[in-house]
Amino acid sequence: MALYSAKHDRSTIRFNLINPDTGNRIRMLTVDGGTEKEVERRNLVKGYEFKKDTYLLLTDEDFDSVKVESSSIMAIEKFVEAKSIDPIYYDAAYYLAPHGDAARDVYHVLRRAISQTVRVALSRVVIGQRERVIALRPYKDGLAAHTLNEQRDLNDVKGLFDSPVPVDEEMVKLAVQLIDRQTSSYDAADIEDRYETRLRAMIDAKLKGEGVDTGETAEAPRGNVVDLMAALKVSLGQDVRPTGKEASTAAETKSKASRPAPAQPKASRKRA
Repeated sequence: MALYSAKHDRSTIRFNLINPDTGNRIRMLTVDGGTEKEVERRNLVKGYEFKKDTYLLLTDEDFDSVKVESSSIMAIEKFVEAKSIDPIYYDAAYYLAPHGDAARDVYHVLRRAISQTVRVALSRVVIGQRERVIALRPYKDGLAAHTLNEQRDLNDVKGLFDSPVPVDEEMVKLAVQLIDRQTSSYDAADIEDRYETRLRAMIDAKLKGEGVDTGETAEAPRGNVVDLMAALKVSLGQDVRPTGKEASTAAETKSKASRPAPAQPKASRKRA
């Protein structure tokens, strides 16, 4: 089998630091932290800081001594339910394709089997001298392989989320109806980076000596829970006229609004 990266560099916009007085690019120097003298990168080694400003120096031979040897056979360790893997554990994506005719039959048998059973196959590969667990799942006419984050790779969410609080069930029902009405198929265009698109257009316009419309996008209105309820009802075509206590409050607010506002003192010309 052979792994092919599913992601490619789409020429993301990159910037360099420039001295505006000369127009020259800034060159970062590698200097000794103690002597402040410049050193050659090719002469540097890696060091592990085991206490403040004290390092254990490691050579290439040290790293080779703990390297996990790659096997020519990709062994499937186990199969798991696809829904049992939380999406937060998925990392980089690859395409897994047969390498030569010998593995082609086994490849397609595996793909068909895990597709019918809605399972994910777990295996291990060596990527960049590091052993990674990968999840194999059907993708189009082949298989996709996703490297998986370990639990120690993820930050603890303890204390980040609020404790469950009571919610208005009527609002939940309205929200569910709204979600059902606005549900459609996923489109890759939905996740376009609009900022980068505008940034690229601005750069192209400047290169051509033209201007660009930098008007800000209108900000979505911010409201309280009552506004959210009204918005949901409007979206679902329901009557949003206030009733009961809400009607009294609305009438009182309208009455206050109809009264002439008290005269305001003229502002002083003196600046604060």
